[in-house]
Amino acid sequence: MHHTTPLITTIVGGLVLAFLFGMLANRLRISPLVGYLLAGVLAGPFTPGFVADTNLAPELAELGVILLMFGVGLHFSMKDLMAVKAIAIPGAIAQIAVATLLGMGLSWAIGWPWLTGLVFGLCLSTASTVVLLRALEERQLIDSQRGQIAIGWLIVEDLVMVLALVLLPAIAGMFEEGNASVSMVLLDLLITIGKVVAFMVLMMVVGRRVVPWILARSAATGSRELFTLAVLALALGIAFGAVEFFDVSFALGAFFAGMVLNESELSHRAAHDTLPLRDAFAVLFFVSVGMLFDPMVLLKSPLAVIGVLAIIVLGKSLAALLLVRMFGHSQSTALTISVSLAQIGEFAFILAGLGISLNLLSEEARNLVLAGAILSIMLNPILFAMLQGYLDKIKTLDDQNPGEAVEEEKQIPVDLCNHAIIVGFGRVGGLLGRKLIGADVPLVVVENSRTRVEALREQGINAVLGNAARAETMELARLDCARWLLLTIPNGYEAGEIIAAAREKRPNIEIIARAHYDDEVDYITERGANQVVMGEREIANSMLILMESERSEPPVECPI
Repeated sequence: MHHTTPLITTIVGGLVLAFLFGMLANRLRISPLVGYLLAGVLAGPFTPGFVADTNLAPELAELGVILLMFGVGLHFSMKDLMAVKAIAIPGAIAQIAVATLLGMGLSWAIGWPWLTGLVFGLCLSTASTVVLLRALEERQLIDSQRGQIAIGWLIVEDLVMVLALVLLPAIAGMFEEGNASVSMVLLDLLITIGKVVAFMVLMMVVGRRVVPWILARSAATGSRELFTLAVLALALGIAFGAVEFFDVSFALGAFFAGMVLNESELSHRAAHDTLPLRDAFAVLFFVSVGMLFDPMVLLKSPLAVIGVLAIIVLGKSLAALLLVRMFGHSQSTALTISVSLAQIGEFAFILAGLGISLNLLSEEARNLVLAGAILSIMLNPILFAMLQGYLDKIKTLDDQNPGEAVEEEKQIPVDLCNHAIIVGFGRVGGLLGRKLIGADVPLVVVENSRTRVEALREQGINAVLGNAARAETMELARLDCARWLLLTIPNGYEAGEIIAAAREKRPNIEIIARAHYDDEVDYITERGANQVVMGEREIANSMLILMESERSEPPVECPI
């Protein structure tokens, strides 16, 4: 291994191993996240063979957290955040308190001091940003009420952890040296809260005007590279500034950077341009978690590992389940949120590292935290799969509160036939939809964004919320009697799966899809599309037609 290139070695080694183990996990029909974690264990210092740089990997992973939270902020408005504050704030604080007390109880049983138990319990109390958001994205729950509650809950947890990171050194000094006082701790708390509030106000007042203006100016240059660079500079720059000047976490800073851009028409383009980097660095996050894990802890302290895992998966989940039910939400919402929070991640590692530096936590305790993190992250996709199977069996309107029942009642089959179904209502879908409406063609839109569906319904346009690959979603859109199926989503391979399912259900429907590349055109055609439109080809054909129309006119004489 070339020790002079640790950054390149870490990125290449991490991504290659993640790809290999991710493909293996996918082949075994388990979550690719498990493969990424195992790749990290293999690349870590506790297993033979290739060893990546354990100092660089967490920093690369932090980039993934920043870009991921920026992307979430692009789809999450302040209105959404305020809508769930009544449950997210008390729920998150109470759940952190329960998990911390359970952690302190386990540490007492092991024989650790109570202050060690406090830090240990805090490490077990907060969920991973990356894992939670990845789980919600895979199940298209980001825009749902359940998803918004979970994200709001996560933001409150982040704020509490920021306060904990600031207060721990003061508390440690107070008990070790005896020269600190409760008043000093309270003063530190007030200063920290003041910084967080100042950052939020700055972003809402100044950032809401400045950030969209910068992106608009970048887009006006016509350079795709400059626009993408502007997006990355804003996301990373604001996240870094939040940590440097306001002592706010990277994740929280990036989230607010995205949220102030939410109202801009450029937000979808910004989300699209940063998606590949978000995915790549999110993978490195899981690899870095695996690198920190020493498998020997499973043999040395099996009972303690089981206890930690029980607190994370059972204790936290039961606390969240009871709290959400107490606030009057449905069983499905409570179960989704409790499973979402049944893991720990990046703040656990940060707190454990701080605890060791302050002599509040031992290496043994950190190994237990890491074991709990990696095992709970591995279990999380399995828990979600079990939850989905359970919800599919018990899902009824009687299980929902009035607000959720109203949402579900809107999801009734549309009263149309011989209509066009548009899957995806972004820039292309929006243009196509407006032209069809102008031509008086009956129209139904299938979208997985709740906010976009609600906006369409307010305009009197038939819209169905859900994934077009699911049979029940297309039943609501009345695929059985539709005349056209028009797929405008940018992912050609996802479109191919939708087409195959639709063609099996309705063999004679006319299907027209969008593609970006030649291999996508072939794939979509093989899956059953009647026509595939590729942007570059249509531009070339349109230019050729315009040239042909000009050739009928006499040529322009060249000056001598």
